[in-house]
Amino acid sequence: MLDIPAAPFLDKALLIGGCVRLPLTIDIERLRGEVAGLPASVWGTRGGRVGVHNAAEAVFLRGYAPAEGDKPVEDRPILESLPYARSIIEKTIPAPRWRCLLARLPAGAVIAPHVDRPPYFGKTLRVHVPVDTNESVYMVARGLCYSMRAGEVWVLNNSAEHAVWNADPVMSRTHMICDFLPSPTLLDWLAGGERDLGVSRPEVLRHIEQNFESGIAANG
Repeated sequence: MLDIPAAPFLDKALLIGGCVRLPLTIDIERLRGEVAGLPASVWGTRGGRVGVHNAAEAVFLRGYAPAEGDKPVEDRPILESLPYARSIIEKTIPAPRWRCLLARLPAGAVIAPHVDRPPYFGKTLRVHVPVDTNESVYMVARGLCYSMRAGEVWVLNNSAEHAVWNADPVMSRTHMICDFLPSPTLLDWLAGGERDLGVSRPEVLRHIEQNFESGIAANG
């Protein structure tokens, strides 16, 4: 599904800015244990995502990548293996749920600057739950860098330009990424969240831009 016709567009610049850390934490050891217990065979592909996401592996828990077409958004069989993840999606965050995936970014990899443009993305709130991460992962949104720690819950403005660099030379980064329609509770958390956590890191932006430019040159 590339649109949610009954849902209005959201003013994410006003609601989110770049990124907001919600006043919510999850049992990271429990979630990490579930994800670590997945068979290796579920990884190794992009899960249907294309373009800037080529550097990352993905496992969809609900729905499909937009590049796969206008498919229904419903639970995928793999979610049966992740009861705590299901609980986070269905109960911890009390809002109408849509797409959800696990995304793993290898050491040293970059997700180039981009904007999520289909109407679906302008109507949903993108929630990030870091599962495995490190201090050298930089989420960039609206020109600022954010450090998302494991067990925290963040909302990203994916309608603005954003990018990621996992600068660690060894460790991968795994996030559970879910889209929700706004609900009164989720909007209250968003209003009470921490939104001034972004910092200016010109060297990070420079590396991401250079990586992007070299990728264009290599494919040109």
